[in-house]
Amino acid sequence: MKTIKMCKIALLIAISMGVIACGSDGKDGVAGQVGTPGLPGTPGADATAPTVSASTVTNVEFINHVVADGVVTVEFGVTNESGYAITGLTDASVYLAAKTENGMQRSRDGSVGGNATVGGSSSTAGASLTLLDNGNYQLVAPMAGVQAGTEALIRLQVGGGDIAKSPYMLIVKPEMMHTSTTETCYSCHVDYAASDLKHAGYVALNTDGEVDFVGGCMVCHNNVARDVAADGTSLNTGGYAKNTMQKIGHINHQKFEKDFTPVNCVTCHAEPVMNTSIAGNGCSDCHNTLSSSKAALVQSKVSSSDFDAREFHVNKSGLENLQKMRVGYSATTSNPEKNAAGGWCTTMSLFSIDGDTKTPVNIGTLYNKDGDTTGATNVVGKPIVYAGAYLHGYANESIVGRFAGQGKDEIKTDNADGTRTHCFPTQSTGFEKSAIMASARISLSYPGWVQDDGKTSLSFTAYSDAIDQVSGAVVKYERRLAVTNDSCTTCHNSETNYHKNGAYNNGGVDCVACHNNGQDRSAKNSAPGFGPMVHSMHWGVGSSLSGAKKDADGNNIANSATKLSAVNCVACHDEVVDLAAIPNQYIRAKAFNSGDQTKMASPITANCFACHNGAQALSHMESNGGEISAEKGLGNDGNWFTQPAGESCSTCHAEGRSFGIEKYHKFAR
Repeated sequence: MKTIKMCKIALLIAISMGVIACGSDGKDGVAGQVGTPGLPGTPGADATAPTVSASTVTNVEFINHVVADGVVTVEFGVTNESGYAITGLTDASVYLAAKTENGMQRSRDGSVGGNATVGGSSSTAGASLTLLDNGNYQLVAPMAGVQAGTEALIRLQVGGGDIAKSPYMLIVKPEMMHTSTTETCYSCHVDYAASDLKHAGYVALNTDGEVDFVGGCMVCHNNVARDVAADGTSLNTGGYAKNTMQKIGHINHQKFEKDFTPVNCVTCHAEPVMNTSIAGNGCSDCHNTLSSSKAALVQSKVSSSDFDAREFHVNKSGLENLQKMRVGYSATTSNPEKNAAGGWCTTMSLFSIDGDTKTPVNIGTLYNKDGDTTGATNVVGKPIVYAGAYLHGYANESIVGRFAGQGKDEIKTDNADGTRTHCFPTQSTGFEKSAIMASARISLSYPGWVQDDGKTSLSFTAYSDAIDQVSGAVVKYERRLAVTNDSCTTCHNSETNYHKNGAYNNGGVDCVACHNNGQDRSAKNSAPGFGPMVHSMHWGVGSSLSGAKKDADGNNIANSATKLSAVNCVACHDEVVDLAAIPNQYIRAKAFNSGDQTKMASPITANCFACHNGAQALSHMESNGGEISAEKGLGNDGNWFTQPAGESCSTCHAEGRSFGIEKYHKFAR
């Protein structure tokens, strides 16, 4: 028995009346005139309207489909780039993955699901493509493994020869076929179709012209893997591809970057993940060595109708505790002020948060004793493993160096109200022309915490406003931050830190306490400053030097970000970087192999060179006033951060200019 949808019934009635009225029609056109361009099958379209037999862009408008025993019929319309109906189409393909008890499945031998092609070099026997009227076609596709009523994912593509191939289109997709989304995948992959990554050309659109990334992938990478013979050779039974979609997600992404944890399932799964069997799709990818007793325990949980695997993993892994801690504490530090002895001081505070209630935490009572740097285990009742403060020079909305901090004469005082005061009798010279501000960092351990490489913890950083040294006036601390709050935590989702200097949260703003424009932080030769460091550590020279990833022989290998398109700046930036708004002042730069601490870099060049680090690119930057290792003063001489740089990058590369940054980098989704 054939399955006929209501849309099909309407189409049959319309045809009997001499009109076409079904599917995603445009608005009615005026009789005798061409209907809305780009919408084939527009009611009222003039039969004498011009048609074309070639295109550089082929638009497809889905009208209807019917799934019957052994055959799939699809009706659609095609127009060219100008909206004119295309005649003479000879090439079309349709692919069907059936929804089975094992999930979505399409076998290569056609026993489950199937595919059929008209035209090209290998037409399917019995398949046909018929022009119904002006630009509307009917594709009849024999598929032996399909039955009437089969719920399926169906993908369509048309075009070939003089008619450009259309994008792949998903014309129908079952509900709750997957729980990850295009948005979660595109947090990192952004515009996969425009990349040079594997299978980029297979990215599919839905009938509304929107990208359906996961659905498109699952046409081939189903829930069922292709069967493998005993000798390891692949068979054509089972599924279509060797890698199922869940294996790509669970295994290929499991250890893809520093401080990423696969148990933070909401990173990819936007919808509740429901499984009924530990041996089912997804679970067995990771849990393939469970003991029988443990498997029975897990099975009893996953069989529950309201079981959400995301919540289970967060709770079981201890990540839930970290997430609660992340939102359960906040830190502040006071504006710098001089004490009676003439030293500058700042007072830090830690608060626990419960809803709208903030309760002071006694830092001294909960602090591990000073000098205990082993960090091997949690000290019971003393979760604070670090509490430190620094004073910084601040000028032109930029931190321009370390005024004081971690000195041998630093004085720490735990106050009765639970706060901690840090005073610095000795300060660095050369900051007479800057204001003074403070930063404080408090790091906490957590249940099960073991210090990883001496650096991992859960940290909270606070910044004060600045104080003008001459007038004593308060200067509001502000800093350009051209990233989104979740730019870092999309990938670095473990709720911990790369090292305890700062958290990934809020676009990594905590990192600026050390990685700022005024400190000589090499970051594996990626240059100081937050922007240059991030660019280089992900896509530049710092990527393979970081040591975050190593091969089997212990050699450093490039970070996973290098496999993504570096031009997809929108993965981190919330809008186009305004080059004209970047303060025209130098930033500190490590001299190459000389140990010299007096080198400076112009700011735009420092950021661009982090990725564009070839000799030709550097020559171009330098010919336009850019500098990456300029001699601009003897250390902290109090003058270098007042000197303007000579680079003229924004003249050509600011947004909207002839070679604007947005023309070569993607800043919009």
